[in-house]
Amino acid sequence: MKKSDIPFVGLHAHSVAGSFFDGLGFPGEHMDSAFENGMDALALTDHGNMNGLSYQVDHAKKMMEEGKNFKPIFGVEAYFIPSVKDWKKELEKEKDSKKKSKSSGLVIENEGASKSKKSKLNKRNHLILLAQNQTGLSNIFKMVSDSYTNDNFYRYPRMDYDLLTKHNEGVIAASACLGGVYAGNYWDNRDMGKDAVIQSMRRTTERMIDIFGDRWYGELQWNNVPEQHELNQYIIQLHHEYGIQLISTADSHYPSKESWRDRELYKRLGWLGKSSPDYLSAELPESVEDIGYELYPKNGDEMWQAYKYYSEKVGASYDDKMIEESIIRTHDIAHNRIETFMPDNTVRLPSFVVPDKQSASEALRKFSEDGLVKLGLMNKEYTDRLALEMDVISKRGFDEYFLTMKSIADKATDCQLVGSGRGSAAGSLVAYALGITQIDPIKYKLQFERFMTKDQTDYPDIDYDVSDPMELKEMLIDDWGSNTVVPISNFNTLQLRSLVKDISKFYGVPFTEVNPVTSKMLKEATPLAKKAHGIKAGVYTPTFEELKEYSESLKTFLAKYPHIASHIDVIFGQPRSISRHAGGVVIGEDLDKYMPLINSGGVVQTPWSEGQNVRHLEPMGFIKFDILGLASLRMMEGAIRHILKRHHGIEKPTFEDVKDYYDTKLHPEKIDLNDQKVYKNVFHRGKWAGIFQFTEGGAQDFCKKAKPKSIIDIAAITSIYRPGPLSAKVDKMYVKAMRKPEGVEYANDIVKEVTEETYGFLIFQEQIALLAHKLGDGLSLDEGNALRKLLTKKGTGKTQQKKDKIYKKFVSGCVKKGLTKGKAQELWQTFEYFSGYGFNKSHAVSYSVLSYQCAWLLNYYPAEWMAAFLDKEPESRKEKAIAIAKQFGFKVEPLDVNKSGEVWEISDDGKTLIQPLTSIKGLGGAAMEQILEHRPFTKVEDFLFNEEMVYSKLNKKALDVLCRAGALKCLMDNRFSGEKHFWSAVAVMRPRKEKNLLENIEKYRDEGDFTNYEKIEHLSSLTGAFPLSLVMDDDVMARLAELHIPPISEYDVDLGAAWFIPRKVNIKRTKNGKEYYILEVIDSNNVLTSIKCWGVNSKKDKIAINRPYMGRLEYDEQWGFSTRSISRNFRLLG
Repeated sequence: MKKSDIPFVGLHAHSVAGSFFDGLGFPGEHMDSAFENGMDALALTDHGNMNGLSYQVDHAKKMMEEGKNFKPIFGVEAYFIPSVKDWKKELEKEKDSKKKSKSSGLVIENEGASKSKKSKLNKRNHLILLAQNQTGLSNIFKMVSDSYTNDNFYRYPRMDYDLLTKHNEGVIAASACLGGVYAGNYWDNRDMGKDAVIQSMRRTTERMIDIFGDRWYGELQWNNVPEQHELNQYIIQLHHEYGIQLISTADSHYPSKESWRDRELYKRLGWLGKSSPDYLSAELPESVEDIGYELYPKNGDEMWQAYKYYSEKVGASYDDKMIEESIIRTHDIAHNRIETFMPDNTVRLPSFVVPDKQSASEALRKFSEDGLVKLGLMNKEYTDRLALEMDVISKRGFDEYFLTMKSIADKATDCQLVGSGRGSAAGSLVAYALGITQIDPIKYKLQFERFMTKDQTDYPDIDYDVSDPMELKEMLIDDWGSNTVVPISNFNTLQLRSLVKDISKFYGVPFTEVNPVTSKMLKEATPLAKKAHGIKAGVYTPTFEELKEYSESLKTFLAKYPHIASHIDVIFGQPRSISRHAGGVVIGEDLDKYMPLINSGGVVQTPWSEGQNVRHLEPMGFIKFDILGLASLRMMEGAIRHILKRHHGIEKPTFEDVKDYYDTKLHPEKIDLNDQKVYKNVFHRGKWAGIFQFTEGGAQDFCKKAKPKSIIDIAAITSIYRPGPLSAKVDKMYVKAMRKPEGVEYANDIVKEVTEETYGFLIFQEQIALLAHKLGDGLSLDEGNALRKLLTKKGTGKTQQKKDKIYKKFVSGCVKKGLTKGKAQELWQTFEYFSGYGFNKSHAVSYSVLSYQCAWLLNYYPAEWMAAFLDKEPESRKEKAIAIAKQFGFKVEPLDVNKSGEVWEISDDGKTLIQPLTSIKGLGGAAMEQILEHRPFTKVEDFLFNEEMVYSKLNKKALDVLCRAGALKCLMDNRFSGEKHFWSAVAVMRPRKEKNLLENIEKYRDEGDFTNYEKIEHLSSLTGAFPLSLVMDDDVMARLAELHIPPISEYDVDLGAAWFIPRKVNIKRTKNGKEYYILEVIDSNNVLTSIKCWGVNSKKDKIAINRPYMGRLEYDEQWGFSTRSISRNFRLLG
């Protein structure tokens, strides 16, 4: 740690967390660097937001634990304009001629714009705001939140004098940099002379003193920019005139002195693909002297040196004593004017979820007991379990959390289907009684202790599945307010592949050298990384460090270009954009007062994130609620609507109708979960069509071998079908045990009681906890669950001590219960072996019930389920889904303007599925509405000249896509010689009167029909599904199946052959001028693939487009598919 003779604290600093593509390094790096450089405090003042504050708080706690005396100071460099009202008037004038951009939480600072006059539309200046105490911090939070509201936001958030006047208590303010408030006066008036500049600055000073008093400071900075020194002299003049105190700041933007080059590169990455500002050169500067300033966290001595160096360089003279005092004053402000405090992290949950005249604990108990009464479960076993759970929940202070979760569930179940449960929360009877989950935890022997322990301090985490999460979140925001329900932000980071490519561009490395590295590195590293972890099956993504270690191509490349490697090490993982969490929201009252909210895409969201990589919300007092979408729930809802329409005479089922059907037929407490017809017809025979958890071939094959007969069997199968258990071949051992359960040996009756349902295997995490509890000497279930976690950790410290303590209790208990010490040790080793593979039983059971519900619908209502399945499958999988429907014996009727609806429909006999109008790309909702309201149409005249139809909605574009997609074929008669003739007469030259139609029919009579190629193109481009039936007949498909020739997307390396359908031929030439083809091909899975064909002669080697081929192919991980002879290796089929 360095020492500085001159005391100094940086009161103006930026990090990457809040100053994207401007700052570099997370707050912790800046704080460590400042500490090592001799400072005992640092302010964080990111641009327009406080996204880095959570990192700052987290790291300050770590420094405190390490015994480092370092003070975090909380602030922001706000964007300021004098009056939002006046600016809004100018905005309204200008935005008529300029496209208004969407609000975005991502603000990239354009430092060059600070040194010129801005348009009034983009007008803003910088202003440093520092919190003196919690009151000041709360006021800054509120001002930042307000600056992102629609009234204040246009490309940048804005504060004004009115906002500062309302919320200045406890806030220190400073004039900032060359983009600051005084600088704004300078740039706007410098052309009019010094008097105009100083007069403008005086007006600003008087307003700021009126608001902040002696908490307003003039800010001096030291660099080689001549205008900076002019500005400094003006600010010093204001000091003499008004007595405002001066401070010098480092305006740091990167954590260490050596980081300047990485920051310059990171800035340029932010402008890739955009029109970069004039001040930013395409090349990186050669030295820091070329930039003109150093922006790292300087100490007091370095500040003095910067002042002396740069003032001499630009020829500016100052009073040394005054400047020294301005440096020292920052230390005085940091320690005498700003309190040492951490942000208030009081948990803020909504109070309105607690009924009047009741405490949260009383309300939760009452709701839970009422729920048990409704379920008919008010017996001793259930009331005792409820009392145990309530005791833990109330002692931990989690009552309001459960009440909030209940309120969310109540809202959800009123408008959409919800999941039966997810995660360990399904082990809670309270959650079940409140209607948050639908799985009886006692019936399935699910443990509350897996969900929550008596000594737990972290809040519970209940993930909640719904059919439409966006609808529910919008409803909650509408009902409870946008300052009460706030979506959680996600911060997306720069990844290795893009960094290698983009950084290489700056250094002129040829793309032909870079591309092979980025295309191969993942394939090279993955198998070696999996091997290092003992993973033999399943998907695994190597980490950043593993890619560098295991990819030979990447290692060779980085060794050749060490400067690129150096940049990557620094810039990898730096933020690149802001998005929203898939399902997470924070719920609390007046959140804009307690966190500095931002705005992205017009949606208010949190400045901090919560997920696998960061945990920044709960430590700050904000609890995350996960509302997640499941496509299977949407399929169930769609299937029920079809059932109600076809079998219950309800033409337009409401959600109330759907919910009533679900509650009486499909709810886990109503459906027969032991119906062996469902197990045999679906899970044993492998009749898969959108069955939840069984969409992959591997899971399907395993299930067919295992032949489940119960929900627990399905839960075990889905728990085993994961990389860990598969690599240990647990699947094969499990199937063997299922087939001969009498051959399973159990150590004693307790082991049998716990593991008999999984045929002697420890499949579920809860089984380890339960065995430890039942066999150990006084081991509680809480200790059993602690053991489950401890076994997955390695270490010799406290972890090992805790593990040893439980081990002794376990062995002692086993011996007391009649087992030998050797058998006890053997059991412990079994615990250790399966601890890394065990899965959460509560989650597995809940999701298995959903799988069974899907299977039940498929078994008893196949047409209804299949229609819902086709309706909800994404376009990329639509062709495959249609193929599955055909395998089930359904006919698929093409688009028909008289039959097709908004969803897949079912024919009266239940054997045909009718494609919906919604599948046509380019057909808008308004046009569809006109069709549905006014059909049926008996002839084309009814469709074209209907007096009740609004043709501004059913326009020429709609007619074009309807014709080419074949939806109007039902209206063709013998006046038309073919589909192209019909299209030309009806859509190309849109007739306004019947007379025009007759003229068009004659005019285009020779057009005839579309070619087969045109029909294929129309259907594939407009409906997203390749019409395989126009290319492949059943005989060809049967012959390929007989020969075991797979489609190219299922290519078997050992076989070396596949079939495919060419869609496009691209003729290329090598560097030597030799021709080769790149074929774009498709198959029955609707997967587009490329094949390189070497050594071709375009005059002789002809490829038939949209015709099926069988080919013998070579495959390389880098280059993909290829062949060296079309004539020898390709065969045209049919």
